[in-house]
This record gives sequence, structure tokens and C-alpha cells, in this order.
Amino acid sequence: MTIKPLADRVLVEPKEAETKTAGGLIIPDTAKEKPQQGEIIAVGPGKKDEPMELKVGDDVLYGKYAGTTVTLDGKDYMIMRQDDVVAVINK
Repeated sequence: MTIKPLADRVLVEPKEAETKTAGGLIIPDTAKEKPQQGEIIAVGPGKKDEPMELKVGDDVLYGKYAGTTVTLDGKDYMIMRQDDVVAVINK
């Protein structure tokens, strides 16, 4: 099964939350923060007056409460509007 976003929406695969601090302490599952970084897996066609600036493969930062979480084949993804993405990370 595949997901094709509509209009100005993108499908993002969130990065895994950190499991250790910089000092080497292990973070328990209850204290982990929701990831705010991910990779774009699919993009919609855009709107007539607003073309898509994002493309498949972009690493992005998004708001903490942005998008809707969906599970596909046992894996979690986020669907959000292009406006919910706050930055593209250059490698």
C-alpha cells in the first residue's frame, strides 16, 4: 500500500528520538521528546497559486504539533502541509 499526498501536503518519515544524552545517559521511553525532524517520502502536486518547494529526499524540521500521524505497514509517518515545515536541512 502507498500514500500519495494531495494538494500542498507532504509525507514525512520522522527520525528516531535520541536514546542517549551527550553525556551518555540513557533516556527512558517516558521522557523522550517527539521528534521534530524527518525525511520527505512523498509530496503532493501543490496548489494552483502555490507550487511545491519541497521534494522527495529533503531532510526537514517541522513544528512540535504539526501534522497527523499515520501507520503504514507497521511504520509511523506524518502527513502535514508544506506550511508546517519550518526548515530544510542541507547536508
